[in-house]
Amino acid sequence: MSKTIYTNGLIYTLDPKEPVVESVVVENGRILDLGSHQEMSLQWGRAGARVIDLQRKMVTPGLIDSHLHMSGVAFNFLDLDLTGITSKSEMLDKIKQKADTVAPGKWLIGMGWDENLFTEGSIPTIEELDYVAPHCPIYLKRICYHAFLVNSKALEMSQYHPSIEVPMGGSVVLDPHTKKPAGLLLESASQLVTKHIPDKTYEELKNGLGDAMKFAIKKGLTSVHTNDPAYLGGLHQTYRMYDELLNHEGKGLRCNLLIDYPYLSALKENGMVAGFGNEKLQIGAIKIFADGAFGRRTALLSEPYHDEPSQYGESMQTEEVLFNIIKDARDQSMPIAVHTIGDKALENVLDILDQFPKVNYRDRIIHTSLVREDLISRLAHPSIVADIQPRFVVGDYPWIIDRIGKEREPYLYAWKSLLTNGVICAGGSDAPVEPVDPLLGIHAAVTRKTPGKQECWNEGQKLSMIEAVKLFTIGGAFATNEEAIKGTISRGKLADMTVYSKNLFAMENPDELLETDIEMTIIDGEIQA
Repeated sequence: MSKTIYTNGLIYTLDPKEPVVESVVVENGRILDLGSHQEMSLQWGRAGARVIDLQRKMVTPGLIDSHLHMSGVAFNFLDLDLTGITSKSEMLDKIKQKADTVAPGKWLIGMGWDENLFTEGSIPTIEELDYVAPHCPIYLKRICYHAFLVNSKALEMSQYHPSIEVPMGGSVVLDPHTKKPAGLLLESASQLVTKHIPDKTYEELKNGLGDAMKFAIKKGLTSVHTNDPAYLGGLHQTYRMYDELLNHEGKGLRCNLLIDYPYLSALKENGMVAGFGNEKLQIGAIKIFADGAFGRRTALLSEPYHDEPSQYGESMQTEEVLFNIIKDARDQSMPIAVHTIGDKALENVLDILDQFPKVNYRDRIIHTSLVREDLISRLAHPSIVADIQPRFVVGDYPWIIDRIGKEREPYLYAWKSLLTNGVICAGGSDAPVEPVDPLLGIHAAVTRKTPGKQECWNEGQKLSMIEAVKLFTIGGAFATNEEAIKGTISRGKLADMTVYSKNLFAMENPDELLETDIEMTIIDGEIQA
């Protein structure tokens, strides 16, 4: 295969040996050499070499999203997208418009609503949902995937009755006056409904996933770590779908699959462990939930909620069950990736991890939203990665201060403290909870502000631009133990690079990130369409 020379660029390698170069030489999907334009042209620019002029554009290692749900991004292409809606009336209008196209008895599925964005009204009531869609069952996932709206038709088709057994960790919110369902389900109570929703066809899911991959690449991502089996029909179907798209149909995006705990035994049956696969598609860690989210006060805290002193949040499993889940994973030599938002949930997980030997791949603490000083030092271990989502600052402030109180704010999304104390951090979006666009994540990390707003939240925890970019490059590589082949532009590593319209490291105002485009996404040394 002929060589390709990417030249005349401002190429920030993030490799301290050669921090900035002008040219990178690629062969067989790997970085063969790098250096000045003159050196690389003289050494490798003979007949047959393809030369691509970067026109002095900035280049970094390929961007990596360390935690998202590609299935959720796919559903945004397939279902009703309620992301960014700012009022109850707008939300109800969009539901009605969609419902008018849905046949009687067919499910209307949607996602992305967030009442904290509403400038008018609150969460729609079940009566309002019944009014705009009386003929079809509705199931609408909140942006966080921890709360769900349904109408009466959905409850009817789910055979709901007052004495129904609600799965552990979930609840059906009741109207305080009528004591009947208010249309809001929390956490695992959603299972009462989801088991009655017909599955999408294999081809529908695969097409949506393919569209999601194209979208991620367009945003500059070369690799993603994604959690999907619960939404794509289980382990076998999920792996098959990704395998067909990546290894047989040539979709460029590299994907590491987090596998939900219920599919642990299926992994064993199929002879799969962490690292199974190839450089395009790999099995990752076992995904576990330790608690919920701040929005509905289900994140597990060591001290009560500021705005609801009787509540500490909820553990998604008892400590005994959580211990046994982690033990089961360790029995198969698997790393874990644990959703932990509250500080008490984090403490519980670390206490259990201390009782087991480490495995070949790093454990991942996903979100790590609220920490305490005593927990930060425990996170600073070479076999643990704090998997953080900078855009949560935009989604959660200012209402989150009402939840936890000002006195705990210094420990909320405390990324600077984590990095300063030696915690390995990787950056992700948790899309579709937050936008896929990694530049928005970098902007949130360096400004801790909502775009267009002046107020900065917990300013002492702001990151520098280089620290933020490293979250989405080097950090993402460490999360999957791939630092030897990803994360920096270095000889022998995968030829994955992202090219920008502006130089991130020369910006006087980080808001310029919001006006920066992705010029090229290069995977395996090839520019992706």
